[in-house]
Amino acid sequence: MKTNKFRISRIIILAGVTLLGYSCSNSEGKYTLDSESIMLEDTGETPVLASIESEEKTEEVTLLDSDRLKTKKNNVDTTLKIIKNANCRIKVKDVEEATLLARKIALKYQGYISDERFTNTNYTKENRFTIRIPQDQFDTVLDSVCGLAEFVDYKNISTVNVTEEYIDITSRLKTKLDVKERYETILRTRAKTVEDILKTEEKLSLLQEEIEAAQGRLKYLSNKVSYSTVQVDVYQTIIPKDEPAEYQPHFLDKAKQGLSFGWSIIENLTLLLFYIWPFIILGIVIFVYFKWIRK
Repeated sequence: MKTNKFRISRIIILAGVTLLGYSCSNSEGKYTLDSESIMLEDTGETPVLASIESEEKTEEVTLLDSDRLKTKKNNVDTTLKIIKNANCRIKVKDVEEATLLARKIALKYQGYISDERFTNTNYTKENRFTIRIPQDQFDTVLDSVCGLAEFVDYKNISTVNVTEEYIDITSRLKTKLDVKERYETILRTRAKTVEDILKTEEKLSLLQEEIEAAQGRLKYLSNKVSYSTVQVDVYQTIIPKDEPAEYQPHFLDKAKQGLSFGWSIIENLTLLLFYIWPFIILGIVIFVYFKWIRK
């Protein structure tokens, strides 16, 4: 009998312990949920807002991945596009000779002189010209031209990185070409009414203008990148000679003046005969009359 009572008491104790543990776990879970809701309320964030932000982040990642795939698909040239320019001023012994040598240097490295301006005064001779040269020969040509100088007044080099602009224009151009192709497909297959046709043609006209502007800009950038510009000022100083107080002509100058004066006399006398020929004829007639007829 005592054994049965002992067993019943053990079962009651175990049941009580189990119920106590279950209630503690429920209260802990409730506390955890309540604490989480309190934290969200404190930060001003709601579960819906958090889910929306996570969706937006997922969309951003997806867009970035799609942009990378699009860039790889379009095969955009991502090499550096750098425009190089330089200008220098050098003193030389002879401007004409230095200009000729600079032209030969430019031709040697597949370049050319785009413009040239020569000035000559009593004190200096100066020539300014611009060399267009392939970019890979830029440093060689600049050093060779400066090597012609007796003295280098200055030498400046500037670079402009247009890689970002080039890539941006190329990507936009490819997109516009794709859009133009879609509009052309719509114009051929789906445009039925006159209004649809006119609207599609208007869109195509605007796209064509934007495409031509982008192509022109790309062509300009490509030319500037491919050919660098070197502007060169070469000059030489001239020591002015003192002018004599009075000019004294030499013998040859006097002989030339004499011949010129004699020829002018002959020329004037000949012209005088043409002017007074009536008087000459009248004089001859009077002479003949008095000499022969009257006699």
